Amino acid sequence: MKTEKKWILAPRIPEEIDRALSGYPTPMRQILFNRGYATPEAAADYLAAESPIYSPFLLSGMHTGVERLADAINMGERIAVYGDYDVDGVTATALLVEVINKLGGIVVPYIPDRFEEGYGLNCDALEKLSGQGVNLIVTVDCGIRSPVEADRARELDMDLIISDHHHPRGDVPRAFAVICPKQEGDEYPNKDISGVGLAYKIAEALVETLPMEGVLATEWLDLVALGTVADVVPLTGENRVLVRRGLEVIRSGSRLGIRLLANIASIDIQKVNATDIGFKLGPRLNASGRVETAESAYKLLISTDASEAGDEARNLDALNYQRQRLTAESVIKAEQNLMQSNDGAILFAADKEFSEGIVGLIASKLTEAHYRPSIAGTIQEETIRASCRSIREFHITQALDECADLLLRHGGHAMAAGFTIRRDNLDIFLERLFSIADRELGGMELLPKVSIDAEVRLKDMKWDLIPWLDQLNPIGAENPGAVFQASNLSILEMRQMGTDGKHLRLRVKQDGTTMNAVAFGFGDWAEKNPKTADLAFRLEINEYNGFRSLQMNVVDIRLSQAG
Repeated sequence: MKTEKKWILAPRIPEEIDRALSGYPTPMRQILFNRGYATPEAAADYLAAESPIYSPFLLSGMHTGVERLADAINMGERIAVYGDYDVDGVTATALLVEVINKLGGIVVPYIPDRFEEGYGLNCDALEKLSGQGVNLIVTVDCGIRSPVEADRARELDMDLIISDHHHPRGDVPRAFAVICPKQEGDEYPNKDISGVGLAYKIAEALVETLPMEGVLATEWLDLVALGTVADVVPLTGENRVLVRRGLEVIRSGSRLGIRLLANIASIDIQKVNATDIGFKLGPRLNASGRVETAESAYKLLISTDASEAGDEARNLDALNYQRQRLTAESVIKAEQNLMQSNDGAILFAADKEFSEGIVGLIASKLTEAHYRPSIAGTIQEETIRASCRSIREFHITQALDECADLLLRHGGHAMAAGFTIRRDNLDIFLERLFSIADRELGGMELLPKVSIDAEVRLKDMKWDLIPWLDQLNPIGAENPGAVFQASNLSILEMRQMGTDGKHLRLRVKQDGTTMNAVAFGFGDWAEKNPKTADLAFRLEINEYNGFRSLQMNVVDIRLSQAG
């Protein structure tokens, strides 16, 4: 059953702004105002995704890092690109390896094993790479919280360039160069760039430093789109522009592996969008590093052999199915575990049988079900490795920073983080973390919120609105799709659909206008069988057997509030 949500209807657009935006349909004027665009010029730039693309050399450390990288390419030094096992890290690794290869460099990828090595740099890996003759290591999506490993690289006489979009903690590592927009004093305007976005900035700077005919950094924007959307960074400003352009590259079908993976996921490659990445392509690419190693995802991205790419695409699809099954079983156990732990502001569940690769997904499911910051961990012999997912009201990484003395390692973002802790420190850690949560969340009404752009009548939901709504794309974090509210709808039909009956198909009527709707995850409403209801929904096109119709994709349902 879906968690009760609080509906928040946006304030009505002021008359003077409504007049200024009169060139747009009525619903679009309200949507643009809600997103902060109050003039025709600002609205046009937003819809056209005309935000500036910043020079990579605004990033601290970029000049130093790229000069060293260019020298290594020219001198034939052995370079390693050291990444991470999630989609952001794997796409960043593939991007930089391909760019260095294209420019004539000698380069090897290194993505650590989640289960054997864990996240980020580790000294064993550095020693292994040193033994392979690597002179220069470039990290992507990791390294900013690895001062010990940076010192070890120096001892091994290897230069280390760190590129990472995560928050530093304390002094930055003593590397040859550190490229991180969140480090103190950095002037790069886009502080929310992804790990692969940062790798793309290095590629831009490198191509500018070592120009080669026919080589443009933009040919790798498909990887930027994949990693940026999958890492759930804000799709605003520069990020939105890069993803929109990257989607065009994906739609061209130029990357064999993605074309084959899209086919397996029943995606029309020529129409792929950010939602497809977030819910279909991203999970399949992530499944590799969650269930096994990230090798299969990496191979798929770089493969130019149809047989190999097809094998990897099928393998990722199978791994994703396995990941889904493991997650569903573990969430049931986590819910039982919760009943024996606490019912406070933060949910915690740990078990020896939880796979380390899916604890983040378990935490996500708990947060989704209960709207509380959640932690899920796998219990090992001496330690617990855990992942955290949070809510907007609670910055989980800042909370972990307050507990840093009890943790072996930790890091992350406002909404997601991970940590490793000794088992004998767990009780005092939880006591402190719960205290922080009480301090930050005490007295708040913790309900998930549905932000609604406008209340509408069904008669106004017409075909000519669709092209305008399409211009909001790519939609995602901090740039949501338009959500409308239709009130006091007569329910003409409400029936369950799907093999397990978890979803709904509806037909509703208002003022003589009827419309079909789908409501995923609301199957239990069929038992309530209401005569009227209010729907929060997104307007979309349904295509079935060659027939196209407008339908409502329901975000939430509530009993009619009329009267």
